[in-house]
Amino acid sequence: MTIPNNWQKSSFSGSGDGNNCIELATTPTTLHLRESDTPAAALTTTPTALAALLHGIRSGALTAGRVGRHG
Repeated sequence: MTIPNNWQKSSFSGSGDGNNCIELATTPTTLHLRESDTPAAALTTTPTALAALLHGIRSGALTAGRVGRHG
């Protein structure tokens, strides 16, 4: 797997050079996420899988008591 070199810092991280931020990079088929203070540990996913995760979080379907339950 090719790790991209076009990392972008989240705008929610504020200004400055601190290591307190999330960074994102893309390739044609994947998204890569990492924390600035541990750049060697990156999460790799697809846009579809990340969208499903975010939808679950926003809808409340992934709350602690409901993880893994359907209905």
